[in-house]
Amino acid sequence: MKFEKKSMVGWYSVKQLMSTAVKTVVSGVFGSYSDKREIQAFAEQGIYDLSEEEELWIDYISDLGDGFDATYTLAHLMAMDEIQVNNKSLPRSQLLIMGGDEVYPTPERIEYRNRLQGPYNAALPWIDEEPKELKPKLFAIPGNHDWYDGLTNFMRLFCQGRSLGNWVTSQKRSYFAIKLPHKYWLLGIDIQLNGDIDDPQLDYFKQLADKEFQTGDKIILCTAEPSWVYASLSGDVDSDKRLNFFIDKILYECRRKESDVHVELILTGDLHHYSRYELESVNEKSTQLITAGGGGAFMHPTHFLKEKIERVDGSKAHLKWVFPSFKQSRSLCWRNLAFPYYNWGMCLFLSMFHVITTWFIQSSTNNPYGNTFMEGISGVDFALDNIGYYMHIIFTSIQHSPAVFLLNAILFFGILFFTDTVTGKKKWNYSLGLVHALAHLANLYLCIWLFSVWNLNLLSLDVDNVLPVMLFTAEMLILGGLSSGFIFGIYLLISTLVFKSHPTEASSSFRHEGFKNFLRIHLTKDKLTIYPIGLKNVVHNWKNMGTNDKPTFAGDKISYSLIEDKPIEIHHKP
Repeated sequence: MKFEKKSMVGWYSVKQLMSTAVKTVVSGVFGSYSDKREIQAFAEQGIYDLSEEEELWIDYISDLGDGFDATYTLAHLMAMDEIQVNNKSLPRSQLLIMGGDEVYPTPERIEYRNRLQGPYNAALPWIDEEPKELKPKLFAIPGNHDWYDGLTNFMRLFCQGRSLGNWVTSQKRSYFAIKLPHKYWLLGIDIQLNGDIDDPQLDYFKQLADKEFQTGDKIILCTAEPSWVYASLSGDVDSDKRLNFFIDKILYECRRKESDVHVELILTGDLHHYSRYELESVNEKSTQLITAGGGGAFMHPTHFLKEKIERVDGSKAHLKWVFPSFKQSRSLCWRNLAFPYYNWGMCLFLSMFHVITTWFIQSSTNNPYGNTFMEGISGVDFALDNIGYYMHIIFTSIQHSPAVFLLNAILFFGILFFTDTVTGKKKWNYSLGLVHALAHLANLYLCIWLFSVWNLNLLSLDVDNVLPVMLFTAEMLILGGLSSGFIFGIYLLISTLVFKSHPTEASSSFRHEGFKNFLRIHLTKDKLTIYPIGLKNVVHNWKNMGTNDKPTFAGDKISYSLIEDKPIEIHHKP
């Protein structure tokens, strides 16, 4: 398959911000009115039976389909005939589960092709000679990014019997149930955009629980977000309530007794790191809550996570492991100081906004301190003692200029409303957000003051000539942009390290490709073994050794290891 190798999504690109914002609003407003899951209910979907296997290898990966290097490194690793972990050989899995957000930033067909299909087709190409029934199976649930087009392209790729490389799809809907060996079930649910689970989906799982579950059955549940983490960070427990409702009222209650079946493992992504919580044992049965969102997108920090979580049903979960470590997570946050380097487009946008504001204040203000605003302030020495006098000039100059006032208000409130009031100190974060907004306004007027003094006073340039206009524009675009970006980076750094806010905004700013992960799971007669595989760094020198239509890539050896000290083992109890 011919495709374009894409770099990591630049989340602070102005074009990208506007595009994602529009799609988020549209999908949020109209999602419930065009719920594709209700349409899917007309597609007959049964149960996928793999229970005859003596043993089964399963891969779980989530939050993939971003930059080529990270996405392909993970796909290539999963496609290898075997990998070695702790002197143990783990063969390629027979079943691949994609746990949500299969593509970034939005689910256009071309993005799926370039960021997901192309890399995975190249990692494990289709083999004509291999019978379809022997090929590895692929199942996927959608995340919020897959839902931005109403699930149209997700359904086209995963619900129409197509293949992704040599992985073949079988599901007809965005949710599924797979019967595994040794009394295990693997269920994938579709929570849409943090909404309620739709009635057709509930009916599907109700019938499954009522007619298919047997005493002693064990469940692996895949969902698109770690509701237990989000509830602990924001206090919004609605998503966690919905998950508990599904487990208690659909999976357990249909069996009349909770002891009949048990959810042993919940797998999710959405947060792009690895973390494992363990629910306190009830009747000698515990549940592992694993977030494994390291399939290719930027790394999320882990130092936000709480050591202990009390869930809405009163159960308590204890944090057992994270990747990256808290120390590594905090250390990486200092990269926000390089915000101008990673996000020069955003800096350019802010500096252009400053140029336009200066243009208006220069051309439309009337003040008693000189012919123009810049001429008036050019004679005021750039010194701390003169700040009060300079502020007086500013207020006097713009009080009768609604255009300048409006531009200042747009800058101030645009920055202020960026404040994260969901995590950390919540609404108290506005105190830092207020300082952040004022800092950008101060930066604008300090730059105007500095460049005016330099150009009109020290260099003695004539304000009416084109040279000082060009020089000022260049100074503002370069130095004004750099200073604006640096202020933004400092704000994100303080937010993430001190206020415990902006986990996504602070980490997406530098788009770290390291600390990727996926799970390789082995199900046997005696136990379920989970191998969390981690990569501190991905390969960056992939070169196409094939053709454009049939690419095959070679690069440095992938360095990976087991994330935890030892595999996670869940033994079957008689």
